[in-house]
Amino acid sequence: MVTSVADNASRTKLTRILYVEDEPDIQTVARLALEALGGFTVEVCSSGDMALQRISDFQPQLILLDVMMPGMDGPGTLKRLRKNPLHVRTPVIFMTAKMQPSDVAYYLALGAVDVISKPFNPMTLSSQIQLIWERCHD
Repeated sequence: MVTSVADNASRTKLTRILYVEDEPDIQTVARLALEALGGFTVEVCSSGDMALQRISDFQPQLILLDVMMPGMDGPGTLKRLRKNPLHVRTPVIFMTAKMQPSDVAYYLALGAVDVISKPFNPMTLSSQIQLIWERCHD
């Protein structure tokens, strides 16, 4: 089977991730895992407000968003992001220790494409995100 240029263009490669997490140790582990193992360019923000300020300059293809943060939490941040026409369709993956079925259903209802449990495995985080990305772009 021969694939056309148009077919290849429809498969956008994930390269830019905005990671919103308030815990410095978790930021460090995730950033290392995503950059070193996944080859992604990662912009880390320690709050929802910071993410909202930096998102337009960074132009992420995907957002990893912690649920529980001081100030504006993850769901509040997602609601604000969706008001920006440039980021209405940017895929968001929540990362949280709150993985009860009702919690996950709530995050998905808000518009997240998936939820990753914390603590996460740094060795598999990049491949897990890549699989979610591919599922969103099939």
